[in-house]
Amino acid sequence: MAFECIIYEKKGRIATITLNRPEVLNAMNKQLWIDFQAALADAKNDVKINVLIITGEGRAFSTGADLKDSKGRSLSAYRAYLEALQETSRTIIRFEKPTIAAINGYALGSGYELALACDIRIAAEEAKIGSPEAKVTSSVTGGAMRLVQDLIGPGKARELLFTGEYIDGREAERIGLVNKAVPLERLMIETRDMAEKIAQNSAFSIKLIKKGLLMAQDNVSLEALMDFEVEACLACVSSKERQESLEDFAGRKK
Repeated sequence: MAFECIIYEKKGRIATITLNRPEVLNAMNKQLWIDFQAALADAKNDVKINVLIITGEGRAFSTGADLKDSKGRSLSAYRAYLEALQETSRTIIRFEKPTIAAINGYALGSGYELALACDIRIAAEEAKIGSPEAKVTSSVTGGAMRLVQDLIGPGKARELLFTGEYIDGREAERIGLVNKAVPLERLMIETRDMAEKIAQNSAFSIKLIKKGLLMAQDNVSLEALMDFEVEACLACVSSKERQESLEDFAGRKK
């Protein structure tokens, strides 16, 4: 598949989307979103793909929306853009396969929100991460109002969103915003290592576990969640791959 604003690669059971507008620090224009959505759909529908990595080319993961796209945009057109943006974020959050953001540099605004929507975040130690919206009379999107609080708590979330300050990868790891911070030259090695560990496990199990985790975040009752856990477990143990998994596991223990 050929794309204008992203690089899309598949290697083994792992797909990688690389935002590819390095000359503007991977600012997100309309074509980038079109390309991104097409790659997402392909990764979702390819049964050989178990894990999706999202990263950026050059010095940035993404610095957010390309302001050239919004110049002269009417309020109704802006609403349509924001609703489409939200739908893309929902797609990533609800993506059935595990997603990992490899934050290689600047992750700002909607670029930061794209990383937040992923299941796991690994950052370069020098990466700059933050939400500058309050500095430019805007507001956050992509579910960030909840996602940031879930990760770092309401107090720290308010501090970062109200001040608009950026933090580096080390600080992001310290406060729990990212899972791990590593030297830039190790970023994709560490990310792929984690993706490989995940890809070796049952895609069906992970799909159901992720669904349950999202249900828990949506504040379903404990009773409803525990009922789902029973059905998820039964679905797994009655699947065709269950016996193969048990035999493989027994073989590894010998």
